[in-house]
Amino acid sequence: MNSFRRSVAVLIVLVTSLPLQVTAQGQIIDAAVKRFTAQITDIRHNIHENPELGNREFKTAELVASHLRELGIDVQTGVAHTGVVGVLVGGRPGPVVAVRADMDALPVTEDTNLPFKSTETTTYLGKEVGVMHACGHDIHTAVQLGVASVLSSMRDNLPGTVKFIFQPAEEGPPPGEQGGAELMVDEGVMEDPRPTAVFGLHTLSDLEVDKVGFTVGPALAAVDQFIVKIRGKQAHGAAPHKSVDPIVMASQVVTAFQTIRARTLSPLEPSVITVGIFRGGERFNIIPAQVHLEGTVRTYNPDVRDTIERRMGEILDGITSAYGGTYTLDYDRGTPATINDPALAEKMMPTMKHIVGRDNVIMLDPTMGGEDFAYYANITPGFFFRLGQVKSGTTSGGHHTPTFRADDACIPVGMKVMSNLLMNYLKSGGLN
Repeated sequence: MNSFRRSVAVLIVLVTSLPLQVTAQGQIIDAAVKRFTAQITDIRHNIHENPELGNREFKTAELVASHLRELGIDVQTGVAHTGVVGVLVGGRPGPVVAVRADMDALPVTEDTNLPFKSTETTTYLGKEVGVMHACGHDIHTAVQLGVASVLSSMRDNLPGTVKFIFQPAEEGPPPGEQGGAELMVDEGVMEDPRPTAVFGLHTLSDLEVDKVGFTVGPALAAVDQFIVKIRGKQAHGAAPHKSVDPIVMASQVVTAFQTIRARTLSPLEPSVITVGIFRGGERFNIIPAQVHLEGTVRTYNPDVRDTIERRMGEILDGITSAYGGTYTLDYDRGTPATINDPALAEKMMPTMKHIVGRDNVIMLDPTMGGEDFAYYANITPGFFFRLGQVKSGTTSGGHHTPTFRADDACIPVGMKVMSNLLMNYLKSGGLN
């Protein structure tokens, strides 16, 4: 990992020394962004004010499809429930490139002073909840519609094909349903035509407008979930010798899980093992029969992922056997790690520095958060970057919080950067 980071540093020095020139293409894109920004900003307000949860993005999908059709783009709807795919064929031959935006909102009640704040509510997991774009997906969708507007206005000179993927349920489908990028891929979104690269962006709540950031190589972690049930024997709290205490067993399991990171894995391999739920017992003087544990594992290396799952089973078996209890472990492998292709990053670096300025391109450390963009980037080289969303003099709450707010000023920046990235990728003939 360290040698990889050093090679990245060398790469950055080499790339930043490349000469950059203002091109006629850039001026045309700038003019188109200015022309469409007001319309796209209104669309963002509409989406933000009318958020929809994963696999329920019916109005959002209708809005997206309608806009693409108005641009003369071929449209497919109903992909992975509510996904929309648009294919823009340029007037000149060239490669195929894909770009993805997510459309779903979260069960969060908004607490901002935005004039277009959400007041929507819905029923989620049997509870009445607020609904809010608390992770910037309204920005992602609006920016991508803006990119579609810009590039369709340049269709005659577009050297190739752009596939616009508008994805539902990035935050995960409702329990018992399939959805998100995995289902989009299963339903053939990366075929016919097959892209030679895929691009995506995501807002970042602590990055200023006019700045962009990304990580070369491993960028976002694989996301797994585990559920453990530890079973013992119930007894009176005053007679613990008559019990097989699942609370004692579970407590030792939680502690022992942390030794996987500390004593089994290399200290140079990033990973996280978190127990987020510890539930057991009904009354203060009763030792219960069962304890429920639930948590998440975050990794980058598939071998590390395998080792953690194996060691969790060994630890559970050892502790429960020693105390006379039993256990079950349900380990669900979720979104894989998102890896920014180094060659594609090298190719795109000059474009990003030219568009926003060298000092406004930030090299970000990898994060243990997850992103199902990984499913696309596992099929073809991917490039995923973060878009600054906080305007000077304002603040935003963190992602997934009621006070999260992305400023409209980041919309034209996202449109400009992504339009230039896609156009320059196509003009260069792709990854050769």
